[in-house]
Amino acid sequence: MVPFAGYSMPVQYKSGLMAEHQHTRQAAGLFDVSHMGQLKLIGADAAAALESLMPVDVQGLAEGKQRYGLLLNDEGGVIDDLMFFNQGNDTWFLIVNGACKLTDIAHIETHIGNRCQIVTLPTQGLLALQGPQAVTALSRLVPGVEKLVFMSGASFAWNGAELFITRSGYTGEDGFEISVPGDHTEALARALLAQPEVKPIGLGARNSLRLEAGLCLYGNDIDSTTTPPEAALNWAIQKVRRTGGERAGGFPGAAKVLAQIDNPASLTKKRVGLIAKERVPVREPAVLENLDGQHVGHVTSGLLSPTLNQPIALAYVQPEYAQPGTEVFAMVRGKPVAMVVSPTPFLPPRYHRG
Repeated sequence: MVPFAGYSMPVQYKSGLMAEHQHTRQAAGLFDVSHMGQLKLIGADAAAALESLMPVDVQGLAEGKQRYGLLLNDEGGVIDDLMFFNQGNDTWFLIVNGACKLTDIAHIETHIGNRCQIVTLPTQGLLALQGPQAVTALSRLVPGVEKLVFMSGASFAWNGAELFITRSGYTGEDGFEISVPGDHTEALARALLAQPEVKPIGLGARNSLRLEAGLCLYGNDIDSTTTPPEAALNWAIQKVRRTGGERAGGFPGAAKVLAQIDNPASLTKKRVGLIAKERVPVREPAVLENLDGQHVGHVTSGLLSPTLNQPIALAYVQPEYAQPGTEVFAMVRGKPVAMVVSPTPFLPPRYHRG
């Protein structure tokens, strides 16, 4: 157990990180992520208000659907990344990172608190059930969840508790995130762990799973000094927010972010994936050099991939080194380790799209 964001969190259970990682890839792993922040925005202007803080299409998101979002500062840097969901009836459900939640809520209240009702949910638990057999295990307890597809969700009932379940996660696998009242969280966790497919998974395997999936960790791979184009997150900025029309721009840092999208040559760094040519783990914040020994970037997340049995990493490099196939050298204990720029995700995702 380790302290994290004011909570005591499990790094690993008895079987260990590698076994937990493989179990999630092969069956179903249960993560207690109740440290994450949960809140609702309510009101007729809530969608437009939330959209004013992010470069993503909020107003066009259909009821019952979820989307990835980015809170930006005035310089276009990422304050936090989050998931938001259209629950209908002018209600939007948000999940933000645990270490950022108090700052996020204060930011949202300061900027749009006069435009919608902001309801924080500090007593809600959050469980993530991930892996190819997650649907089998969860549907025994909560019939109907099997009808959900990736990035959709709905309300369900279990033993008198109202659950809000989305088919999404942070592992690259099919799976679910379950918002549950705090006084029912342990009972639901134990009921899930009683299923033959399910084992508990700690923070260590959560990190290795998300890295194989090529997903950013806030504070490592994105932060308030990196913009979405630098972080290779242009895909998260829908066309309606980029060009023409009344909803283009209008978010914090828009001038800088849109200029970077329009002129990629203006970037001074870019996030990439790396795979090592030899079996030497490369961890953050390893310096990256070119063949001439010049500094060209640094690693932001890195480890030995349990699935690929090769060292993988996310890193920022100068744009001329960002093309797939480019070779750079990570400095590990003073020795260069050859790494090749590779597309992410490192493993094909297995989301259930229907």
